[in-house]
Amino acid sequence: MQTVRTGFAPVNGLQIYFEIHGVASPTQPPLVLLHGGGDTIQTSFGQILPALASGRQVIAFEQQGYGHTADIADRPFSFEQSADDAAALLEYLHIERADLFGYSNGGTIALQMAIRHPKAIRKLVVASALVKHDGAYPWLWDAMANAKVENMPQVLQKEYLKVAPQPENLRMMHDKAVQRMRHFKDIPADALRSITAPTLVVIGDADVIRPEHAVETFRLLPHAQLAVLPGTDHMQVTTRTRWLASMIGGFLDARAIK
Repeated sequence: MQTVRTGFAPVNGLQIYFEIHGVASPTQPPLVLLHGGGDTIQTSFGQILPALASGRQVIAFEQQGYGHTADIADRPFSFEQSADDAAALLEYLHIERADLFGYSNGGTIALQMAIRHPKAIRKLVVASALVKHDGAYPWLWDAMANAKVENMPQVLQKEYLKVAPQPENLRMMHDKAVQRMRHFKDIPADALRSITAPTLVVIGDADVIRPEHAVETFRLLPHAQLAVLPGTDHMQVTTRTRWLASMIGGFLDARAIK
């Protein structure tokens, strides 16, 4: 049985909910999980987390307004702010350096962390991450333009309502998440080139992110690897446990080539 510790961290005006699975290793940094937009720890990583935590300490947390973490009503969601919150959480937990696994919006946040807080990051895994507006298919932006909470996937609604301290804020969480996407700003190519952390870029071949975009991201990052998961759409990426856990474990355990 894996040991699990949960708590709330006072970070940048928030009380961020976190889980620590397993014990710290003297030879490996912890792996920090960054969930997707509209998600919780469970909906993004529920299937793969046990496999990841079988070989290393894993820290998962829920961002502003998501899951167990209460929102700040007048503070919008932004990728940069979420990256700063994540870095502050690591500081609160006395973790000087970590590996990151970000999925969807969490992948974009992971890249922002590597840009804004490079000393805190050893390696990155970014799955289905958007770095440029044209990296997603046009139909995604059409969906964002017309998004309503009533059309939010039922599994995400149910999980939020089950764990949120203020379940009546479902609509506010949805609308803030949509606004963040509607106003998505490209990450400059030079900023991506500045990331020195080895990075594994993961994409599903039927993702909402174009495979060409994943290849472009892979080319821009100085020390990157690329994995395309066959027969996999956006919602399935982190459920490909056998493939992904093996890839991530091998990538994180490999000695970095200097």
